[in-house]
Amino acid sequence: MSKLKIAIVMGFFASIFGLNAQNTKEITVLDAREFREKISEGKVALVDVRTANEFNAGNIKNSVNIDFFDPQFITFFSEYDKNEPIYVYCQSGNRSGKASKKLAAIGFTKIYDLKGGYAGWKINN
Repeated sequence: MSKLKIAIVMGFFASIFGLNAQNTKEITVLDAREFREKISEGKVALVDVRTANEFNAGNIKNSVNIDFFDPQFITFFSEYDKNEPIYVYCQSGNRSGKASKKLAAIGFTKIYDLKGGYAGWKINN
């Protein structure tokens, strides 16, 4: 097999398997208790990635709403320091998981995702 074919095959497998492995080292999933402890340690970047309607129906105190479905979603994070911790949550943990991967892909190094999302938070707080 030629070097070019090997490179193409390796690139293909890296794109399938490598992206998730690469991005997960920056992401830590915390349960509601751990998340509450971390965000109470001082001023933190706390982002709710749900829609505005979901956010307005109830949210974690001091969180900022950046809708995951907004076409400019990633652009809103240009104001944040990529080397400082950022805490994200959604309703169930699905969107915040996807948001965490996007943030890792653009260089954020300390991402904390709320396990079970806001629904889990309400049950445990």
